[in-house]
Amino acid sequence: MLYVNNNTSAISTFLVTGIPGLEGVHVWISIPFCVMFFITLVGNMSIMTVILQEQTLHAPMYLFLAMLAASDLGLSLFTFPTMLRIFWLDARELTFSVCFTQMFFIHSFQDFESAVILAMAFDRYVAISHPLHYCSIFTNSVIARIGLAIVVRTLTLQVPLPILLRRLCFCNSNVLSHSYCLHPDLIKLSCSNTEINSIFGLFVVLSTMGLDFVLIILSYFLILKTVLTIASHGGRLKALNTCISHLCAVILFFTPMICLSMLHRFGPKLPSHIYMTMANMHFLIPPLMNPIVYVVKTKQIRDKILKLLSKKDKRNPKLRLFHK
Repeated sequence: MLYVNNNTSAISTFLVTGIPGLEGVHVWISIPFCVMFFITLVGNMSIMTVILQEQTLHAPMYLFLAMLAASDLGLSLFTFPTMLRIFWLDARELTFSVCFTQMFFIHSFQDFESAVILAMAFDRYVAISHPLHYCSIFTNSVIARIGLAIVVRTLTLQVPLPILLRRLCFCNSNVLSHSYCLHPDLIKLSCSNTEINSIFGLFVVLSTMGLDFVLIILSYFLILKTVLTIASHGGRLKALNTCISHLCAVILFFTPMICLSMLHRFGPKLPSHIYMTMANMHFLIPPLMNPIVYVVKTKQIRDKILKLLSKKDKRNPKLRLFHK
């Protein structure tokens, strides 16, 4: 049902979409999503807590990892609850303000994560190509400036998006094609001239994730060039091994987005729930998998988390008895 708005739009709410064709089993589908949400929260909060508490982990690589965990946590908090609300309550209605706010934070955390992954690529390049100058290049003040630059870039490019959306008139369908509000989805529903919104939205994507991806590829080209100059086979493997976790983060973040874009433009016509699932993977899988990958591959993080858990175990005799 379309609700009349006497100001500029013939509608005043948007309807988000669950998984088309699978509405009858939404309750069952919610179970794995709940598990994913729980693992995402625990994993990312554990990494952030350990890195902030342990003085020995206040090194560039781990500080960037804490930023990555923060962006993953923010992205999860603005995507998972809306989906679970649809699955459990069939509550699909969102007001303009709620929808625009959700859109702003989803795209902001997405851009923030892209920039952090780029910063981590630069960190790996310096660590491998200029190891003697690593500590002098990545000082605490430099890391703070990088973090500030990422925040400023994100806000500068994302704040105009909801402002530009406010000037549009929405008088056609109010049904969005995803489980949350996204900028491309919203401008498709407008019956106003969306040329400015489309051009600016494309500029934001190209100047953030597009540019970041190109620079990450360039970083790894330079890393590979340096690694090939290392004489010993063991030295080359050791250098490449330090990049595995970050490469996983790059693949998890960019692959679903690129595949979905290619499918939309060049792929065969597939059922809508396939596109929906792939779109969800882009937002839900990186926050879930990044902490798992880094805990498995980074001994320092794994040891500190186990140490933190053992401290809690000693403080709680009931918990210690349970483990026995």
